[in-house]
Amino acid sequence: MKNTILVTGATGQVGQYLVQALHNMGYQDVILAVRDPNKLSSAPFTTILMDYDKPETIKSALIGIDSVFMMTGYTIDMLAQSKIFIDIAKSSNVNYIVHLGACGDDNAQVAHWAWHQLIERYIEWSGIQFTHLRPESYMQNLLGYQGDDNLQKGILRSYFGNAVLSWVDYIDVAELAAHCLTSPKQHYGQIYRLGYETKSHHQIAQLLTKELGIPFQYKAEDPNEFWQHALNNNLELAYMKSIYDHFIAFSSGELDRTGMVFDNFQKITGKAPTTLKEFILKHQNRFK
Repeated sequence: MKNTILVTGATGQVGQYLVQALHNMGYQDVILAVRDPNKLSSAPFTTILMDYDKPETIKSALIGIDSVFMMTGYTIDMLAQSKIFIDIAKSSNVNYIVHLGACGDDNAQVAHWAWHQLIERYIEWSGIQFTHLRPESYMQNLLGYQGDDNLQKGILRSYFGNAVLSWVDYIDVAELAAHCLTSPKQHYGQIYRLGYETKSHHQIAQLLTKELGIPFQYKAEDPNEFWQHALNNNLELAYMKSIYDHFIAFSSGELDRTGMVFDNFQKITGKAPTTLKEFILKHQNRFK
């Protein structure tokens, strides 16, 4: 069957690895949706202009598309953007959406997790076939939370207190998504939670010390400092408040991921997921 795939967020932190994964698999029928085509001038696939805030570009991008990797920006605008996108996808006869959401059970009360789950429910309501991906904590956040390059030699920082988190590498999220997109019928209706090793930041500091031979210590920072930074810098406060709330929930012990690991990656890809040790050794130059 024809299965042309549209990848949204193709220049993003997960999207760039998804593009590479699809290319490595030898899959050809892929189109990359980007706001600035110049950013992917050397991409292995055709690019098309698409902006979630411009419905006419969504309509153009979805012409002839069968399957979509759907991810939106990290603001409350994701709710309206996603509804508009899904409505257009339905009218464009898209068959399948792999949605990149956020971690948590269905009763998640952290706002941005709930926003993603509302989007999941709307996809289901639309009648389009779906797979929902719910990644836990990204290993890349150890290098700098949400893109901030704030590493200091010998010091690991976070706002999570002593909470145990469940960890996943961007690359593994992308590879699992690639398998879903290229074999849709095997994954229809599934919710995959993606987290494959549990450790606190204190335990990760110990692992860094052991593997790199550099004394590392963990410094738990006050979530209130994060919130003050958001206020002082006029950041998008609806989303930032949600991030702050989840820092509070973890650091207070209300949320904990002890024992929360999943086995879907190996079952789907036939490979073991990336371990924290492997991630540290791969990125050791960033930690030193």
